[in-house]
Parts: sequence; C-alpha cells; structure tokens
Amino acid sequence: MLNNLKKGQLIVFAAPSGAGKSTLIKEVISNNDKIELSVSATTRSPREGEIHGKDYFFITDNEFNDLIGKDAFFETAEVHGYQYGTLKTFVEEKLKNNIRVVLDIDVQGYDQIVDSFENIISIFIIPPSLNELRKRLLSRGLDTEEVIEKRLINAKKELKYAKSFDYIVLNDDFKRAFDEITSIILAKDYEYNEAINKKILKDLLD
Repeated sequence: MLNNLKKGQLIVFAAPSGAGKSTLIKEVISNNDKIELSVSATTRSPREGEIHGKDYFFITDNEFNDLIGKDAFFETAEVHGYQYGTLKTFVEEKLKNNIRVVLDIDVQGYDQIVDSFENIISIFIIPPSLNELRKRLLSRGLDTEEVIEKRLINAKKELKYAKSFDYIVLNDDFKRAFDEITSIILAKDYEYNEAINKKILKDLLD
C-alpha cells in the first residue's frame, strides 16, 4: 500500500456536477485547520475567480501528458473533454506532515486510488433528484444548455458508482449534509442518515 509510510489520511469526495460537492468541501476545510484540499492539475481554463496553485494547477495538454509520462499522478481522469490529475508530490508532502488531505475527484480517479491507500474515507454526494440537479446547473450560469444535458447524462453514469464509496450523503439541506460529513470524518455524534440516503440513491437510479 502506498500510504504505509504516511501519517495523514485521505478523504475522497466525488459527485455529479451540480450536487454541491465543492461548496461542502470548502465548508469542511474552513472549519478544520488540519484538513486541506489537494490541488489538482487540469487542462481546462480557469473560471472567474479561480487562482492557479490554489484552486487548480492550470496546465496545457502537452504539460499534462508529459507529467503522465513521468508517473507524476496518483490518478487521472478525462471529464467533459478536459484532463484532471492528482499530483503525487503534493499529496505525499501533506500526508507526511499529518495533514488530512481532501481529494475532489471523478469516479474514474477513485477507481485508480481506492486500493492504493489504507487510511482512506470516501464520500459520494448525491442530489435529491435529477430535476433539482438540472436546476442547480442552470442557476450556476456557467454552461450552455447543451453542456448541461451532457452533464446530466454523465451524472446518471456517475451515480452508479456511489455504492462503491464508504458513505453516501444527500445534499438536499446544506447544513444537514455538512453535519453528516463532519460526523463521518471527525467521529462526531451527529446522526448519519444512511438508510434515507441509500433510498434516495435508489430512486435516482430507477
């Protein structure tokens, strides 16, 4: 296992676009100074307000492929036509310093790392319905209707992977979802609604 020599822990989050994963992760990190977000590399362009080295390492396709050739990534994935990857050097340094590292990744990436680490918690965020997911994607104002339809098609595929994660968290009420995640990763006493969340997932897949 890759993390036998590491002190920290990986906390892996995945979700369909629009499920609210990024906002929940930011809230978790802002409330605990021993949890940090792994900064991934990507070939997509920065969105408004995103900062190189903080939100992502924004690089070209050639640079990304060169890093793949150098075995620089724990995992890589192609999402909506862009490449994403988790850099080994970044994660290893954090773990050695006893930092709990959050990975915000695609289900493709999860498949690549799940058997490589012993000390790992994986959480899949689900929306209350596909209609609600569509509304959230529209309200973001980031994508065309065509791109949104593509994201919804991908969402249905991604939701099938949720059962392979340790925990499934419904993001219907933000505070409740945050409390559930906090309960999971910090061993708090807040109730984790496992049965309800799994039922919602079943409804999404039917």
